[in-house]
Amino acid sequence: MFLDTSRYAKVETVQTKAADGRTVQALALRRLPPTPGDPAVVKDNDQLDVIAQERYGDGTRFWHVADANSELEATRLLDETGGTVNVPAI
Repeated sequence: MFLDTSRYAKVETVQTKAADGRTVQALALRRLPPTPGDPAVVKDNDQLDVIAQERYGDGTRFWHVADANSELEATRLLDETGGTVNVPAI
């Protein structure tokens, strides 16, 4: 279902009920260990892929930043200008 290099490649799938009552297959919630990193101050119009490009030289590694923070919706990490996000050293 996913490429071997995907962060979801080895995640277990589960059966669950959708809002309309259908049984669907979904990915199990991944439990992630705390990830050390450096805080980055959120600027207006920041994007995770831009932060990853600046820190790692590869914007496709945005998910490392998302996984290093506890927010379940990655887009919310950058909602508050002046807030901070954890950017791990990889």
